[in-house]
Amino acid sequence: MQILRSVPIIISSMDDCIFCKIARHEIPKEFTYEDEDVMVFPDIHPQKPTHLLVIPKKHITDFMDVQEAALWDNIRLVLQNMIREFGLVSAGFKLTNNGGGSQLIDHLHFHLMGPMAKEA
Repeated sequence: MQILRSVPIIISSMDDCIFCKIARHEIPKEFTYEDEDVMVFPDIHPQKPTHLLVIPKKHITDFMDVQEAALWDNIRLVLQNMIREFGLVSAGFKLTNNGGGSQLIDHLHFHLMGPMAKEA
């Protein structure tokens, strides 16, 4: 099923977006992981011992705007690799994404946090 959208999707790089500036290496950042499409680095205000931001380099404003299956698949693989690399498979993890204008930075990104205690 194809969903038609009546609003334009912004997927070009934004000059004033901090994540775009980091992706272009205009702002120095030590990456936990980086490839052609995705970058990962620690959150500056960690809520857990592991708190990473997983971000596509292409400026995509919101989760609802993701249309490229290859990019989505790459994000999924990077997330799974980070979960394994940081020992969170059995320690528990939380993966979050804010959308619909509720994010602080209007550039798609995911928070990977752990370890997370299992609730009874």
